[in-house]
Amino acid sequence: MLKALYDYAARHKLALPEGYVKKTVAAYVLFSPASPDFIELWLGDGNELPCPDIGSLANGKEKSNIIVEKRSVVFPEEESAKSRFFREALASLGEADADARLCSERLAEKETAARVRALLDENRIKAGDRVSFMVDGRRLLDSPALPDWWRSWRRRVIPHKKGENAPCLITGELISPVATSPPIQGLRSVGGHGRGDSLICFDKPSFCSYGQKQGANAPVSESAMAAVKAALDSLLSKAPTLCGMKFVHWYDRDLEPGDDLLLGGDIFGSGIIETEDEPLAWDAPKREDEARQSANRMIGSVRSGEAARSLDAQYHILLLSGVNGRVMVRRYERGSYEALRKNLEAWTRDLALVSSNGMGLCRPMKLTGRLIRLLKYQKNDRNVFERLGKELSGVTPAVLTAVLNGSRLPDTVAARALAYIRSGLFAADEDKRGSASELDPWACQWLKVWLIRNSERRDEKLNEFYAADHPNPAYHCGAAMAVYAAIQARAMPDVNASVLDRFFASCMQTPALVLGRLSKLSTHHLAKIEYSDIYRRLLEQTYAAIGDTVPTTLDLEDQSYFALGYYQMSAKMRKERIEAAERKNKGGSTDGN
Repeated sequence: MLKALYDYAARHKLALPEGYVKKTVAAYVLFSPASPDFIELWLGDGNELPCPDIGSLANGKEKSNIIVEKRSVVFPEEESAKSRFFREALASLGEADADARLCSERLAEKETAARVRALLDENRIKAGDRVSFMVDGRRLLDSPALPDWWRSWRRRVIPHKKGENAPCLITGELISPVATSPPIQGLRSVGGHGRGDSLICFDKPSFCSYGQKQGANAPVSESAMAAVKAALDSLLSKAPTLCGMKFVHWYDRDLEPGDDLLLGGDIFGSGIIETEDEPLAWDAPKREDEARQSANRMIGSVRSGEAARSLDAQYHILLLSGVNGRVMVRRYERGSYEALRKNLEAWTRDLALVSSNGMGLCRPMKLTGRLIRLLKYQKNDRNVFERLGKELSGVTPAVLTAVLNGSRLPDTVAARALAYIRSGLFAADEDKRGSASELDPWACQWLKVWLIRNSERRDEKLNEFYAADHPNPAYHCGAAMAVYAAIQARAMPDVNASVLDRFFASCMQTPALVLGRLSKLSTHHLAKIEYSDIYRRLLEQTYAAIGDTVPTTLDLEDQSYFALGYYQMSAKMRKERIEAAERKNKGGSTDGN
């Protein structure tokens, strides 16, 4: 993982040279060799610049950073050890650079220093603001002599720790390990600290080994760790949030726009991620078409061989959060681009499910929207995204692994999806009464994927639509209950308590006890409705598929089959009603259920 991040930083030129850190400069003091009395102040533009930095040594009372430092150090009211250190370093640079020598000489003049302090006060530059120098419009930071001088001077100032030479875990070179790693930025929204979080830390005795201290337990060089930090900071700045974690991903080579499989429209629905500002509903058709065309171009290029370079790529995925000032790596996945493509296509196929009206397939849904179906249903839930982070932090990494690797889903997915279906059906929401016989299609998609991948041999009989020849009797028990619910809805459309309200939960657990009662109730309903033979024929078919014995109790797998059978049979009957209505409007047969 560290090597992959290091390579990413090198490829995108994110890493700073060793001993440099990006800082902002509040003001530049301008001098000119042509005029000893010339002094001006230029305010900084707020942009970060790579500046020499001596690290934690500057936190003491004797040493400071150079070229760019706080006003209280560069122009102090009273001289201190830190201000003397700054002037000595500037004088040393002056031996190699004329501009630095001029700044060093002017800084030593008390009258000049007083004039500069007055200018700083006039422009409201505070004691903690960083200042630097310019000579005739050129920043001292841009001195051509600075890099070589800084490398040499830094080796003299920063003491080399003897006895800690070790191979760097990232580069393999013999190095003096950095004691503490720089904080990683970008995790504040997922539990991270405002000042950043440590990726590698050994501040507890239990984390240490063989008597090593701090970073010596996992030796990495300062420059290599700086590259890792730069890569993570960059990736986190554009990483979306997924269930209280940052979803960080990259490839080991640059891809063409539209070739990023992890952001394609046919992978996780209409995208991986949502925020509280984005709707959970289906995106505009234009966005869907663009994503689909992008995915189709990628697949077509794979078949034709035009984009063979992409097939050699490797993907890397990190799920990160912050805990007590530390970076928590929830999951790390990597693999080949081609394998990822195949597994994501398999995921899309396994998710495919008929829509609730039977006319086509379910519309795509973002992964966050799908994961919400693993929470217990709550009416008008305003904290759903917060609940995702708390309740699914342990489930989401396992789900993501199943998606990326084509492996099975954990059993808790089926249990949670069933709980969502039950709680959604029985929620006290009067506005839902009109669609009370519908199960949530995306929750049913979870059940379908779980069932297909649950056994060593894939369930090839389970597809998008109702399978009359499926061997599982629990599946057809659910279908039978869907027929009973349709019979009651046809005979008593305004009933307050439907078959679904009263019997779904109990029938899903003990179908043998409930289906007999529903059969007796349906006898009265069938006598009231037109074209009752259609329902009788459906019941005969489902009971024939169930077999000689109706199951007495159902376990988690059979309950999932039951719910899916109910959903798909309901969709089948709705499709037949719609088609019958269309035939009637065209003057054809009026038969319909």
